[in-house]
Amino acid sequence: MYYGLGPDEHTRISKCESVKDIWDALQVAHEGTSQVKQSRIELLMRKYELFEMGDKETVMEIYICFTHSTNELKSLGKSLTTEELVRKIVRFLPHTWDAKVTVIQEAKDMNKITAYWQSSNL
Repeated sequence: MYYGLGPDEHTRISKCESVKDIWDALQVAHEGTSQVKQSRIELLMRKYELFEMGDKETVMEIYICFTHSTNELKSLGKSLTTEELVRKIVRFLPHTWDAKVTVIQEAKDMNKITAYWQSSNL
């Protein structure tokens, strides 16, 4: 296990006596304690809830930021369903997209939209 780690990680674990100690040290170093992890999740969820598109941002720019935020949540163990993500994106699109948003919202089967979204990686 020692050989697969970089110099920073090796320094962190050099005094660990068991694989469990190594794991715990690396987990705290990269994720923080469970309290820190929960605080990060709460902060990211707040950011997710307040997420909106600025006037000068393109749809692709905002999508990249949105994906980055949701990936951070997922890496901390907080997953959102594809349907929740699609609904959130639909809510923050600019007014120029209103016609498309209406079509999406009136779609009878949201699963088809989410399946398309997953396959196309918008």
